[in-house]
Amino acid sequence: MKLLRSAFLLLLMMTLITGGLYPLAATALGQWLFPDQANGSLIRQGDSVRGSRLIGQNFTAPGYFHGRPSATADAPYNPMASGGSNLAASNPALDNAVAARIGQLRAENPQADAAVPLELITASASGLDNNLTPQATGWQVPRVAQARGLSADAVRQLIVEHTTRPLVSVTGQPMVNIVELNLALDALKDN
Repeated sequence: MKLLRSAFLLLLMMTLITGGLYPLAATALGQWLFPDQANGSLIRQGDSVRGSRLIGQNFTAPGYFHGRPSATADAPYNPMASGGSNLAASNPALDNAVAARIGQLRAENPQADAAVPLELITASASGLDNNLTPQATGWQVPRVAQARGLSADAVRQLIVEHTTRPLVSVTGQPMVNIVELNLALDALKDN
């Protein structure tokens, strides 16, 4: 009986520590040290939330940059169904999806280079990617500039302004947050 009592007390103590104290401490530290990230890295314009810096959105209009394809279950960029398609490279369904994406991208971007950037035709593991490389973003410039009535140089300059570089170049590559870039395009139109 004494062994059972000790085991039960240990279970109770570990439940309080790992199920109560640790999550409360981690939440409090996150809110104190990293409040923006702990609250979803939300992009606010005035009183409204326009999105998150961490989750892509499904931009399909010609005047917007399109992000990486999303393979989330019921709707593109659904954060409640995050995940990849899990189709193997040998799966004909993946070949068909990639071919369809290439056809759609070439039809939407007739002035762009014939070589479609790989990240515009393949979905990520999460299906929620919010970033593209400057090269994949730049590939879409002719379509966006024409749809918005802007010069290609003005649109390219906006890409440069919204390109973030890693702190150390060997730790990653420059990236462009597509949600923030499209919101900046909207702000250009409003001025």
